[in-house]
Amino acid sequence: MAMESAYQELAPEPALVAMKGGGEGKKKRKQKKGGGGGEKKECRLVSYHELPDYMKENEFILNYYRSEWPILNALLSLFSWHNETINIWTHLLGFVVFFGLTVLHLGQYFPQVADLIGHLSWPISKVAENVSSNIGDVLSGAASLMQTVNPAAGAAMAQTAAAAATSTRWPFFVFLAGAMFCLLSSAACHLLSCHSHRLNLFLIRLDYTGIAVMIVVSFFPPIYYIFQCEPRWQVVYLSAITAAGVGTVYALMSPKLSAARYRAHRALLFVGMGLSGVVPAVHAVAVNWHEPRRNVTLAYEGAMAASYLVGTAFYLTRVPERWLPGKFDLCGHSHQIFHALVIAGALAHYGAAIVFIQARDEMGCPAM
Repeated sequence: MAMESAYQELAPEPALVAMKGGGEGKKKRKQKKGGGGGEKKECRLVSYHELPDYMKENEFILNYYRSEWPILNALLSLFSWHNETINIWTHLLGFVVFFGLTVLHLGQYFPQVADLIGHLSWPISKVAENVSSNIGDVLSGAASLMQTVNPAAGAAMAQTAAAAATSTRWPFFVFLAGAMFCLLSSAACHLLSCHSHRLNLFLIRLDYTGIAVMIVVSFFPPIYYIFQCEPRWQVVYLSAITAAGVGTVYALMSPKLSAARYRAHRALLFVGMGLSGVVPAVHAVAVNWHEPRRNVTLAYEGAMAASYLVGTAFYLTRVPERWLPGKFDLCGHSHQIFHALVIAGALAHYGAAIVFIQARDEMGCPAM
């Protein structure tokens, strides 16, 4: 009994043991939590089956996905190889081309811009010159200003061009600005949508908005210059396509329509917007039936329509990756083909706009 009593006196109280043990456990858990929080997320390329549901867009592209990467890593992936690399660069380079063309035409009508171009003549002129050589003599004529080395001479040429112009240029610059917005928003979407669900949803909506803007602003040069002498038709057609664009963007803001299973519905909305141009196109052909440049503009606009429609067909059918899943993960899949055809269509429409402007400058409007 004496020994048992002595043992009880020396033994720690159960409550004290519990408090000490609980404190140590809490301390260990805190250390473990702190250590885990300091670890960096591994940024590796994953397969389609490892993706979260919101990123599962194309089941025929099996590998090389970026999934929930930190924003800095997503930005730096611009210079690495994955299944979005070509999608990013096609529209990023397209943006650079249209930016160069915008500076080119601003230089023709604003002497201050022409003076700046004189100091930056080599890089910009090379871009504009290469683009022009690829899409015809019409664009070569437009790019000739970029050969100016002497800033003073460039400013004089800009003043001459501005004096010779008889029609306003804002519809043309609206088209160029809309094209740049569409291409840049698309490149940003493909680059950064791998970061998080929230950013993914925002960028997808921005991308849809860019497509709708591109379609709407493409109507501005032909409708404005063809019907410049009949302002009521300008108002009717441009108001109608703008309203259609606003309605399309509003519909696409729904998270439900952003889901992968509604990709065909989204594409058909955009196709419907584009095909609405058939009505003003038929009207324009009737009005300008005897205009000698009619066939040139029809060829450009036909090339634009064909590029957009064929590109949309690739986008919807997911060919060729549908035929050989996994073989076109990095290069050659449908979305990349779609991007290339969007650039081709936009450049064809640019060529048509140049012809519209030249024709209107020469013809003017008959005196009332």
